Amino acid sequence: MATEILDNTAEDPGRRAPLVLGGHTFTTLTETVCEVVERPTPRAWWVAFSLSLALSGLFFALLGYLVVTGIGVWGLNIPTAWAFDITNFVFWVGIGHAGTLISAILFLFRQKWRTAINRFAEGMTIFAVVCALVFPTIHTGRPWFDYWLMPIPNQMKMWPQFRSPLLWDVFAVSTYFTVSLLFWYVGMIPDLATLRDRAKTRLRKVLYGIFSLGWRGSGRQWHHYERVYLLLAALATPLVLSVHSVVSFDFAVSQLPGWHTTIFPPYFVAGAIFGGFAMVLTLLIPIRAWLGLHHIVTARHLENMAKIVLATGMMVGYAYAMELFIAWYSGNPYERFVFINRALGPYAWAYWTMIGCNVLAPQLFWFERGRRNPLALWVVAMLVNVGMWFERFVIIVTSLTRDFLPSSWDYFRPTWVDLLTLAGSFGLFLTLLLLFIRFLPSFAMAEVKSVMPEAGLEHGRHRGHGQYWGEIPHQHDRQFEGGTP
Repeated sequence: MATEILDNTAEDPGRRAPLVLGGHTFTTLTETVCEVVERPTPRAWWVAFSLSLALSGLFFALLGYLVVTGIGVWGLNIPTAWAFDITNFVFWVGIGHAGTLISAILFLFRQKWRTAINRFAEGMTIFAVVCALVFPTIHTGRPWFDYWLMPIPNQMKMWPQFRSPLLWDVFAVSTYFTVSLLFWYVGMIPDLATLRDRAKTRLRKVLYGIFSLGWRGSGRQWHHYERVYLLLAALATPLVLSVHSVVSFDFAVSQLPGWHTTIFPPYFVAGAIFGGFAMVLTLLIPIRAWLGLHHIVTARHLENMAKIVLATGMMVGYAYAMELFIAWYSGNPYERFVFINRALGPYAWAYWTMIGCNVLAPQLFWFERGRRNPLALWVVAMLVNVGMWFERFVIIVTSLTRDFLPSSWDYFRPTWVDLLTLAGSFGLFLTLLLLFIRFLPSFAMAEVKSVMPEAGLEHGRHRGHGQYWGEIPHQHDRQFEGGTP
């Protein structure tokens, strides 16, 4: 780790560090990425998968217990009718924002450093949204009636209340999930074809062949592929802003002090990107070390993500300060009380944990050594994950436990079911992530090749032919096709 810091600080400050190190060629890059999928399953993967699968099984067992017994198994009370269920929902939806931002927005802005991490971030998005979708299903208390949320006639001849922000969530999150899934899958097609052509067993050849959709890497296929990828990126980009804005409307359209504020949509979006990038760092740093992919996911990639975490963390800190200012400037005694209660009341421990993790911890990234040290990056990213969960907890629980009527005030204490359900959701997330790493290409080989020096030298004659990728030429060469170079 110390060697990595020393090597990067010795770079020429007048030149950018290359995006792929280690003298990789197209062939060695393909071998490196495919080896993760093709080699025998390592023992460490089985250990991690067994633990995450056990947590995932516990998660579904607790959901069954909840349905059979009722939501009395949670720590909810009057007036705290929402707590861990919605906190977990907003947390997991926020985690999914980094993948779409890295893939879609940075793609449209021609940020080449995204190529080594976008596939991993996209997969993380899908798995986080899967976890998030569980909680709106169960938080209603009677999930067998959730079909009432769908815009279809039912036996009561009633239509959903389209003015309800909870229904807006259904459409926003399902749309986000659909577009993100398509974006992730379409980007993976050329690499699935590479695995198909390299497969040594018939089962792998058949499965990768089915999902690669007959990809042969012809110029026509690359032309259609690039156009579809661009269109999906254009569709996904506004979703980064809209989805968490709609989630924030669950609170902002209410009349409850602490929720009824117009700052929530941009505040929630910045917080989602902040937490999402922190989760990418949390997972990518150990996986990068485990798989030995330092040459593909370089210190420059980690530093760029640290800068985004710092920038969005400053936005979140500004939002915290503006909330306090608005509460004071409004002259509303109820609004003022809510924010004083958050900082000095019974949940002050949660509020100051949130401030410490989300505002103070990322300040380490002002320093170059902090941004380039993988251990420091990982520790700060973990703290941000903790802080972002507590942010949602503070917003939801502290506003509900002390409402307009002091005689109804109560203190929310999570039960063992609340805590184990939260842990189980992480088990589901990690199970899906480990399966993805083991059986699918976690790094976009075709896109990483496009930013290698070899691509610029050998294919300079192709530049300027209406490319969407910025550096990828029309893919007539076998080097870029789905198949072994």
